[in-house]
Amino acid sequence: MANSYLNKTFGTPTDTKKYTMSVWVKRSSLGVQQSIARSTNGSDDSHVFTFNSDDSLRWDEYGSSASIGVLKTNRKFRDTSAWYHVVLWYDSANSTAGDRMRMWINGVEETSFATDTNPSINAASAFNKASQPINIGRTSYGSGGNYFDGYLSHMAFVDGLNVAHTTFGETDSTSGIWKFKSPSGVTWGTNGFHLKFENSAALGTDSSGNTNTFTVNGNLKQALDTPSNVYATMNSLGNYVAATTLTNGNNTVAMTNSKGGNLSTLACTGGKYYAEMKVATMPQDGRFHIGIMPHPVLNADDPINTGNNGIMLSGFNAVIYANSGSGSAVLNNFYGNATGRFSGTPILGCAVDLSSATKTMAISINGAWITGSNTTDASFSNALKVDISTPVALEDDWFFGCGSGNGSGTTGVYNWNFGNGFFGTTAITSAGSNGNGSLFEYDVPSGYYALNTKNINTYG
Repeated sequence: MANSYLNKTFGTPTDTKKYTMSVWVKRSSLGVQQSIARSTNGSDDSHVFTFNSDDSLRWDEYGSSASIGVLKTNRKFRDTSAWYHVVLWYDSANSTAGDRMRMWINGVEETSFATDTNPSINAASAFNKASQPINIGRTSYGSGGNYFDGYLSHMAFVDGLNVAHTTFGETDSTSGIWKFKSPSGVTWGTNGFHLKFENSAALGTDSSGNTNTFTVNGNLKQALDTPSNVYATMNSLGNYVAATTLTNGNNTVAMTNSKGGNLSTLACTGGKYYAEMKVATMPQDGRFHIGIMPHPVLNADDPINTGNNGIMLSGFNAVIYANSGSGSAVLNNFYGNATGRFSGTPILGCAVDLSSATKTMAISINGAWITGSNTTDASFSNALKVDISTPVALEDDWFFGCGSGNGSGTTGVYNWNFGNGFFGTTAITSAGSNGNGSLFEYDVPSGYYALNTKNINTYG
């Protein structure tokens, strides 16, 4: 949502002294303040629900030029691969002062706070007020700001009641992990709403049965990434060498005059997976890499160098590099061992088989599979499937990854599509076949899947 937000002005509420808010959130950027929801009249009344610049979570009710109540967590929220479920209870009529503002995270009540100030008895909330604008995804007054960068799902607000956190989530009986639960039997109240964000044509539509639909501003996009099925993105903590900038839900990697690499948030130990990467800005001499990596780039060089152990296509000389036990070397000459094979802004497909007896990697360019020296073919059956069994055996976990290589001026921008159907902010032209519910530009080889938690569980 990095430059998008939703807004609405509420009518007269059912109860200004009691409400429940529930939201599922997946972060992308860290270390900056980002608003989840904010309501303010621009002067003395304000509700703030935000990630602070120190990555803590803060809920602040402020009215009549004074603080009503504040909860600011001690712990930090820095996992960009997972969804957090947050439930807030406001109940200023409660006779127990410590129960007037309460917070649950992933099914467990939060009890450790850096700041824990509760409202006075019967203090009106600054959020649920008549004729006061509400923004979801940014600061809501003036020119705005503090945009939320990440993913939101199933944001619910109940006007006038404290609804149990178990209405919106539950513990999985097999894994013990807190998971999404579709709310039912809720009395939403006058200003209550439920935004599912699941319809690309109506992202602000209220599903509560009320008509509290929000206006969408900016280029807000629907994602298939949900609390029920988490998709891989690139990892903002996945490069210890070169500074990179990640945007667009951590699916765009920008490397400016640097060499190094980034990897995905999810890894696989087996199975068959497919992903696409568009080279939006080609680095000098075509020095890009795409493939799989066992860990973040540790050594001060590109991801295929000794110690980094990436198994990757090098755009510079169109060969596959890997460490097969004695240091990084050419594993396969692949596409002609010559420069100039990748012009313009190509879309590269990467199909990795880690489940067969012989582990393989195949690469496509603009939908055509590379079959050998200077040749391509539309059929995956004719693709050159490079045997990567030996380097794969050196490590346990493998992530999709990319990077820029040696030399100065290696500015590269790489847009990944792990199945959400976008390269940056641009939707795919038309979905290929066999996406298994995911959206890729080109046909996905039979038996290969997007890297998400549902498919990881399929392979076990």
